[in-house]
Amino acid sequence: MHEKFHTHKTAFYTHPDSLRHEMGRGHPECPERIQAIESKMESSGLNAYVLRRTAPEASLEQLRLAHTASHVQETFETASDLVEQFEQNGLRYVPLDPDTTLNPHSWGAASGAAGAVIAATDAVMCGEVDNAFCAVRPPGHHATRGRSMGFCFFNQVAIGVKYAIEHYGLTRVAVVDFDVHHGNGTEDILGGDERVMMCGIFQHPFYPHSGTGMVASNMHNIPIAARTSGKEICRQIKEGWLPELDAWQPEIIFISAGFDAHKDDDLGQLGMTEADYVWITKELMKIANKHCKGRIVSSLEGGYNLHALANSVHAHVQTLTGLV
Repeated sequence: MHEKFHTHKTAFYTHPDSLRHEMGRGHPECPERIQAIESKMESSGLNAYVLRRTAPEASLEQLRLAHTASHVQETFETASDLVEQFEQNGLRYVPLDPDTTLNPHSWGAASGAAGAVIAATDAVMCGEVDNAFCAVRPPGHHATRGRSMGFCFFNQVAIGVKYAIEHYGLTRVAVVDFDVHHGNGTEDILGGDERVMMCGIFQHPFYPHSGTGMVASNMHNIPIAARTSGKEICRQIKEGWLPELDAWQPEIIFISAGFDAHKDDDLGQLGMTEADYVWITKELMKIANKHCKGRIVSSLEGGYNLHALANSVHAHVQTLTGLV
């Protein structure tokens, strides 16, 4: 890496509870995901090229930007009760759906993930940085307006979008989701909102078995068959929603950055590589540089092969910094 190639100011947001939230032995959505990313950031020297920031926790009011008051309150009360039960009798987990479980640190992690995206939005909109990546967990794009599901409690990207619209008066916000799973929660929250364009790729048929039926007019989905190569996925993106995204002229781009479409990730069956993530990131940066002063807020979603995840995040963040 050479300083002369460093052209973008990139913030890198974390929250300490991302390393404390866990859902039981063997669960793929684990703290080791963040540890792998951090190890790669350190060993590669990329930490020297980002502005590292610790995220605040989102407030209840901010969480309600994208979620029902009852969902926020019930999750808060369940999490608070669990902390009390843990202190009294060691109870560690409360399941919310078959694969989504609270532990005593889950509230801090989930509200911290939302807080990271909000803080990143402020930093990008105010011109403090050009773009930002939020290395936080749990993921969020399956969380619907009123329900936790699919490892997700709150939908941090949808919260960020709603915050950008309400706080900065934006009318053309773009969301790009390249996770292997359809961002059903984001679509549930933002579908039909004429101020938002959402573009996504996802394996189909696959969990959560959505995104291909009757979808809102502001949703631009590309379902991808299992075992499709990264090269073919990029071709479909180039011919599919990249022209529409460019024509939308977004004022900011949010990315649900899931890396479980990587060829080595066992939770999906797509063929993406680090080079494909670099290409997608560069294409989105071209659009952002053309229309909105480079404003991009990217937040971690899936990615469960630790080696592939760390390398893919590194490639994505390195591209955001302008080093590649």
